Amino acid sequence: MMNGYEYTGMDAILAGSFRAAIYCRLSKDDDLDGESASIANQRDMLESYCEKQGWEVVAVYQDDGYTGLNMERPDLKRMLKAIERRQINLVITKDLSRLGRNYLQTGTLIEDFFPRHGVRYIAMNDGIDTMRDNNDIAPFKNILNEMYSKDISKKVHSSYLLKAQQGQFTGCVAPFGYRKDPEDKNHLLVDEETAPIVRQIFLWALEGHGPNFIRRRLEEQKVPCPTWWNRERGFRNVRTKWEKKDPENGRYMWDFSVIKDILMNPVYTGAIASQKKDYRFKIGTIGEKKPQDWIVVEERHEPLIDSKSFAIVQDKLKSRQRPRQNGETSLFAGLIKCGECGKSLTIRTTHAKHPQQIYACKTYGAFGKNHCTQHRVEYDTLYHLVLNKIRECAKAALTDGEAIAGKLTNTCEAEQKGQREALERSLTKDEERIEVLEKMVLRLYEDMVAGRISEANFNLMLDKTQKEQAELKERLAQGRKKLADEMRLAMDAKQWVDAIQEYADITELDAATLNRLIKEIVVHEHIDSDKTRHISIEIHFNLKPIPEVEQVNG
Repeated sequence: MMNGYEYTGMDAILAGSFRAAIYCRLSKDDDLDGESASIANQRDMLESYCEKQGWEVVAVYQDDGYTGLNMERPDLKRMLKAIERRQINLVITKDLSRLGRNYLQTGTLIEDFFPRHGVRYIAMNDGIDTMRDNNDIAPFKNILNEMYSKDISKKVHSSYLLKAQQGQFTGCVAPFGYRKDPEDKNHLLVDEETAPIVRQIFLWALEGHGPNFIRRRLEEQKVPCPTWWNRERGFRNVRTKWEKKDPENGRYMWDFSVIKDILMNPVYTGAIASQKKDYRFKIGTIGEKKPQDWIVVEERHEPLIDSKSFAIVQDKLKSRQRPRQNGETSLFAGLIKCGECGKSLTIRTTHAKHPQQIYACKTYGAFGKNHCTQHRVEYDTLYHLVLNKIRECAKAALTDGEAIAGKLTNTCEAEQKGQREALERSLTKDEERIEVLEKMVLRLYEDMVAGRISEANFNLMLDKTQKEQAELKERLAQGRKKLADEMRLAMDAKQWVDAIQEYADITELDAATLNRLIKEIVVHEHIDSDKTRHISIEIHFNLKPIPEVEQVNG
């Protein structure tokens, strides 16, 4: 007898007819099991067992470092292909968990795939042999194996969640521009070799350029992409599609998504952002979480860009400008909006005797006056208006910065007080409604238990209630964030005064200046009964939530 089996003379007769495949698997979690769980020990044990039974071992399949929760294992796939080709009719593993820990998939192999292809399966240490009537325990062992994996998964996720809340870095490779601290792998240090590249990327973005422009500049300057750097330093051994096509120059090709990910990553402000992916047990990553759902812990390491500049870049990414037909980008692209429909104002050249560059509403241009009005503004008029306003504000800040800051703060508070109070009332109302819904769920459950409502009606009402709860909680989270942003705006006045002062003697505008100082330019149009157009232009500064309004009569 061995491992619960008693072998008879019939086994000796059948032994020569079996073509055995040994399957071994070791996952990262199984490293904790010690030497007995190693691939080599599994293989030696099973080969010795097959030799004693007189079975020919035609192949040994090994998946080292693969989870048993799915079928995405290279050697398992090879073994299944060999079974389909009728090259194998006996599969043997050390125990059932080596074959897999997903009870549905493992059960399908044992109950369907193996019998359908005439394959005998033995899990040696678990006493399972599909040729004998001793397999009733197999489904329960499958479930227990999956429960074990689920428990391990929860513990690992809880560990990562705790580290995320503490602001510890848990990635395998440090973000581009940083390196792991040799004395603390959960802390980041600035990589002096690659950090200048990241700073240059953000500088271009602050000037109003998008990922495609930045990608072309990096290629022109022959700056290698992050994949190349990681490979050179031994962190990774992969090549991008560009490197595979052109081994010599492919390293200088950056993917659009890589640059966008860098520009959106709060790590460059000194923060650690974690829990960015939505993960499900057995399935894995099912999608990306929204930035507002990330866990972000500030001031964890040295920043490569200040938080204000980072915020400006995020705004620019949301409102990207397009090049004109001649390849040039308009100076005010991405900044100028229609005050009525909210669309951008696009620039074009008139066909008059003396051509002019003018901005006009995109909606008007595409759909006509029934959908919006022209909102026409001459480029030169806009240019000088913005230039004069910047100089005017800078000189006022130089004259008496404290008074200006105080005036801005008072104005901010006066203008925002009503909005804040309305928002606070709305938040309170939502919180009260959530409490009511929670009590309703409890009463519904009590009614179902008491037999006052059916289970079907309970489930129907519960689904409706939970849906409303989820919507309210989402609205509550967004409202709280908006309230915090509104309250913080009034504190930015002093920073705005300090930033604007250096522009008192500015003589011309450039994209870097505009994108640093201005959040958006809003153009409103009013047409009188006599068809006289009145244009008002609001200049919203990045660090000042107060529009400067100028009238331009057409």
